[in-house]
Parts: sequence; C-alpha cells; structure tokens
Amino acid sequence: MSRVVTTTLKKPQRSARKPKGDGHLRRGEILQAAERIFIAEGYHGATIRKIADEVGVSSTALYMHFRDKDEILLEICDGAIEQLLNINLEISARPIDAVARVRLMLDAYMAFAMDNPNAYQLVFCGPAGVLSEAKQAATQALGDRCYEKFVGVVREIGASGRLRTGTVDSAAQSMWAACHGLVSLLLTKSGFNWAPADELRAVLLDGLLYGLVTD
Repeated sequence: MSRVVTTTLKKPQRSARKPKGDGHLRRGEILQAAERIFIAEGYHGATIRKIADEVGVSSTALYMHFRDKDEILLEICDGAIEQLLNINLEISARPIDAVARVRLMLDAYMAFAMDNPNAYQLVFCGPAGVLSEAKQAATQALGDRCYEKFVGVVREIGASGRLRTGTVDSAAQSMWAACHGLVSLLLTKSGFNWAPADELRAVLLDGLLYGLVTD
C-alpha cells in the first residue's frame, strides 16, 4: 500500500531587523557601516539600501537619521576633521618648543590615520568633486582651521630663522604631504613587507625635521 507524503512549504525568512534602539547609538552604527561601504563600493556604488542592510535596519528607519547619503558622508568627514582640529588645538597650545609641537602634530596626524583608516581614506583619499562646493563648505572651513593651527606653529619656526630651506608654506605643505604619503601607502598596500609602523613614522619625522629645521 503506497503512502502519501505531504510536504509543508515554509515561507522564506525575512532578513533580521534590529529592534529600535537608542537614537545616538543607532546613528553611530549607521556612520560606521557607511564608512565601510563608501570605501568598499565607492561613493556612487554606496546606496542607502546597502547601508541600511549593513546596519540591519530598514531604509525607512535610516531616513529617520539622515536625509541622504550626502549627509552621511559629510558627517563622517566633519567628525574626522573635528577630531584632528581638537588634537591640533591641544598640541599647539602646549608651552614647548615649536619644533617639538610640529613633530607631535604630525605624529598625531599619522596615528589618527592608522587608528581611523576608513574615515581617513574618505576625507583625504576620496575623489574630488563627489559633493557640491556648497555642501562641502562647512567641512572645508573645518579643514582650513585644522591646517591653520599646524602652519601657525611652522610659522613660529620660520619667524625664529630656523627654517633651513623653503618658505613657511612650502615647508608645512611638504611635511604634511610626506606624512600623508606614508600613511596612505600603509593603509592601501598592506601586503608589502613594511618595517614597523611606529619606526617608519619616527624615521620619517627625523628626516623631515632634520632636513628642514636648523638647531
């Protein structure tokens, strides 16, 4: 006697959604997820849906925190530059020699890049022209303040007649460019057999300051 086998079809499970949580914490989760996606997918490849899926919320829930992905990107950039500005403000005010302050500021800049690789790459390595000039105005103002604090200390060195070569602007920009080059390579070429990062940073700063500044 044959038996009848019945099969019960289960409805496909929907992707898990996180319960509503504290707004501040959820906003932070969105920013962290967006950093990763902007780096992996690029600005144009990143979508609100992808960011929402990464966090585990609906797109509708994400829109409760941010109007669009431009606002997300701007907040990431503003947050990163504000951290650097606070670092520069604190170091520039220390009652120590200007050369020592420049060294501390440059080392702190590189340490920030290594500790916050996604934010650093978005702010300093991202393609130009992604956002309109109007939307970037506030971020640019923060960046200008951050740079001015750094170049202000270099200006002290120049005023004391201790710059070996170049002007205040060319010396400051060369030091910044060199540090940016090192950390960018460390972040993007991780497969290379680099010397220890701390040692590289120290050697770079020694070379820069001994070459540009007289005793």
